Amino acid sequence: MEPGVGAAQHIRQVLLFFVFLEGSSVLATTWRYSVPEEMETGSSIANIIKDMDVGDLAARGARVIFDDYQPYLRLELETGNLLLNEKLDREALCSSSEPCILHFQVLLENPLQFFQAELLIEDINDHTPTFLEKLIFLNISESATPGTSFQMDDAQDLDIGMNGIQNYSISPNPYFYLKLKDSGKGRRYPELVLVRSLDREKGASISLILTAMDGGSLPRSGTVLVQVVVLDVNDNAPEFERTLYEVQVPENSSVDSLVIKVSATDLDSGINGEISYSFSHISRDVQKTFEIHPTSGEVRLKRLLDFEVIQSYTINIQAVDGGGLSGKSAIIVQVTDVNDNPPEIVITSLMSSIPENGLSEMVVAVFSLRDQDSGENGRMMCSIEDKLPFLLKPTFKNFYTLVTEHPLDRESRAEYNITVMISDLGTPRLTTQHTITVHISDINDNAPAFTQTTYTMFVHENNSPALHIGTISATDSDLGSNAHITYSLLPPQDQRLALTSLISINADNGQLFALRALDYETLQAFEFRVGATDRGSPALSSQALVRVVVLDDNDNAPFVLYPMQNASAPCTELLPRAAEPGYLVTKVVAVDRDSGQNAWLSFQLLKATEPGLFSVWAHNGEVRTTRLLSERDVPKHRLLLLVKDNGDPPRSASVTLHLLVVDGFSQPYLPLTEVTHDSTHVDEEALTLYLVIALASVSSLFLLSVLLFVGVRLCRRARAASLRGYSEPDGHFSGHLVDVSGAGTLSQSYQYEVCLTGMSDSNDIRFLKPVSQP
Repeated sequence: MEPGVGAAQHIRQVLLFFVFLEGSSVLATTWRYSVPEEMETGSSIANIIKDMDVGDLAARGARVIFDDYQPYLRLELETGNLLLNEKLDREALCSSSEPCILHFQVLLENPLQFFQAELLIEDINDHTPTFLEKLIFLNISESATPGTSFQMDDAQDLDIGMNGIQNYSISPNPYFYLKLKDSGKGRRYPELVLVRSLDREKGASISLILTAMDGGSLPRSGTVLVQVVVLDVNDNAPEFERTLYEVQVPENSSVDSLVIKVSATDLDSGINGEISYSFSHISRDVQKTFEIHPTSGEVRLKRLLDFEVIQSYTINIQAVDGGGLSGKSAIIVQVTDVNDNPPEIVITSLMSSIPENGLSEMVVAVFSLRDQDSGENGRMMCSIEDKLPFLLKPTFKNFYTLVTEHPLDRESRAEYNITVMISDLGTPRLTTQHTITVHISDINDNAPAFTQTTYTMFVHENNSPALHIGTISATDSDLGSNAHITYSLLPPQDQRLALTSLISINADNGQLFALRALDYETLQAFEFRVGATDRGSPALSSQALVRVVVLDDNDNAPFVLYPMQNASAPCTELLPRAAEPGYLVTKVVAVDRDSGQNAWLSFQLLKATEPGLFSVWAHNGEVRTTRLLSERDVPKHRLLLLVKDNGDPPRSASVTLHLLVVDGFSQPYLPLTEVTHDSTHVDEEALTLYLVIALASVSSLFLLSVLLFVGVRLCRRARAASLRGYSEPDGHFSGHLVDVSGAGTLSQSYQYEVCLTGMSDSNDIRFLKPVSQP
């Protein structure tokens, strides 16, 4: 992350060095434990249940975390015992640092709580003193006076304290004794002190054995052979320009780079003035890291530096001339830190899945940060994206918790990839990113939703049973069984509707089926409600309205109401011979139980006794004359009419009309012989009976009030006719009225008064003129 960019990106940043304790419990007490190094794996060092009083460790999710994230100890959750996970080597862990303390924390997740603790690694005497060189050469001039001391390389012991080197001894000899010198840093160096003068002529070299001993309970020792070479007189020792050199070297310096160049001078000449540079009394780390050129005095790197491991080196150097005299100095090398370690993140606890109805500030993850650099290079900022519904909270030391900002909704987003960004404050800045994936688990918080609130389905009547008439559909935003929908029929509000005998539904896919054939003439439409229920716990449901409309098919033929065709005798209409062209003879009345164009009726004259004498109006069924009747026209006529609907395919019915031509309604009777001689007609008495039945059948379709009203009118007309002096036959005459109006195809109202007698030798029929109903 570049400097200054954080504010522009609107991210929440938390500085590592600012420890803000919120939402967690951190005890200030530090528990201290100790263990000798090299103790066997599995050894118990403490019991945290007794020490810290933390209850059920398994239920609280307890774990042990060291600062360097190494599993030195393991925690038995059942007993609370802290056990060694491996043998600990103090020298490998802490080198020469004393005391050797490993810091760790006991983390309890539920609820979140931290305990600070320290583990002291006690040193045991497990290392033998060793000398870096197997043979030490010591050049001493024969002119050296008794009491002169000569410094020698010391031995190395990785142990510390009393287990470190405590004493040196030299093999018995007449020339030297051993003196220990304190370096001021707790280390002691051996020096040879000359007891009596040397004589090169008597002996050019002396061999000695130097022994180093530690102070352990079982002391250990190491030896080295010291070869003393007796030199000729050299009275000037080399001298360095400075007694102490200080230099700073960046830790990212390359191998063989120049650290410093030292210089010494010697006033002697010849071989006694030739100077050779070398290290003196150096540690193992110095020997592995630096080298000095014996002639030029240049000190260079042998390997890369690491500030995080060693911050400074003290290098003792000496300049030895050809006569064996030496000058000493020291170099302090300060390793300067560079920002070469990116921040590190260690996930301690992680909930990979959280419920969508979880409370605010639910802990999603616990993690810690570390940067091995120092100063500004080790200061860190931690942040996450601002648009995510999560918060980053510091808890204890370098630990952070990732919590939810508010309850989440899986239907809005089922997964979050949270990128934790850590940046240090070094130059250049180093950043580390770690992605935490959080899955949102589903709960049943969404009821099924129908795609429509109302479904309208059309089905033709006379359908086949189990016909698929349509499909309803609902969706559920939940997941798994919470989104598995079952469809059902709900009890109808109208208890008269036998829904279960009409409709069935497929519970899995919502398909609706008609269980039996539907009849438009019986049931034109019906409604019912359907339900959609998921399989969550608790289950959620919703409803929708389904309206089924039955479509009409042309499955009914026209039915003739008048004249009636099922009577025992045909109906005969009377036609006066003096009728004008267009005279309304009769009207065929028919109905069709179908609807729409399936019930549109048309009339057609198929056959007539006298073609051209009669016509039928196609739309209302009125039969009219087309010309005047003549004496040559036969008195009896038979018409065959066809009544047809407009369906596809069309259906039809035929009707036969019988017409009798009379001279006029004033004629009192008709000769019986005319009728009886005609083989196509029945006698006059049967004709009268059929006519009365037909008229009565049509009259029954109208209201009783209309019939009463018409009856009164007939009675009045009968009295008026008797006053005008009509001669009526003896006997009782019945008046019959047929009035068809407002139904079928009859658009006007017509009346016929028919009077019949059965008392004379010949039956009389009186035809009166048609009158319109007032």
